[in-house]
Amino acid sequence: MSRLGRAPIPVPGGVTVTCDAARTVTVKGPKGTLAYRLPEGVVIAIESGQPLRLTATAEDRKLRKFHGLARALVNNMVVGVTRGYAKRLAIAPQTYRAELKGQVLELTVGRANVEKVAIPPGITVEVGGKGLAVQVSGCDKQLVGEIAARIRRVHPPEPYKGRGIRYEDEVVRRKQGKTLVGGAK
Repeated sequence: MSRLGRAPIPVPGGVTVTCDAARTVTVKGPKGTLAYRLPEGVVIAIESGQPLRLTATAEDRKLRKFHGLARALVNNMVVGVTRGYAKRLAIAPQTYRAELKGQVLELTVGRANVEKVAIPPGITVEVGGKGLAVQVSGCDKQLVGEIAARIRRVHPPEPYKGRGIRYEDEVVRRKQGKTLVGGAK
């Protein structure tokens, strides 16, 4: 059994976890509802007032490897419906802008280049700092990361001038530009 898979998942108050006959785990909480279908060979034990426990029942090595993954995904669902997840992005230089219009984020990068990123339901996008900061939040960790990656993909940070869209805690290693060898003539 996986060491990570054996760890119990604490369930805070206000969160309900159910599993149906099709092996779909549904987690409901104050921030929303998430569902995940358990892989073959992984069983969940749900007891009221007790932490969740996932066990691997398969003897096949290919099926046992999903034990830790399934536990991590169910734990992310419990955390997502209670606290939620957020990613912050920073936009540089000041000539680049972000503007939210309904469920579409418009990114102005460059003089005339306007890119549009659609925001799916369940995800909240906030634009602040005169359009130079974007926060993506929601209860689904995977979807929050995917939308943040789509926004960053519009114009990733480049290493020479530092322009582009980067994660707030991302460090962009700067490179030195070209220099003339021997001086100008």
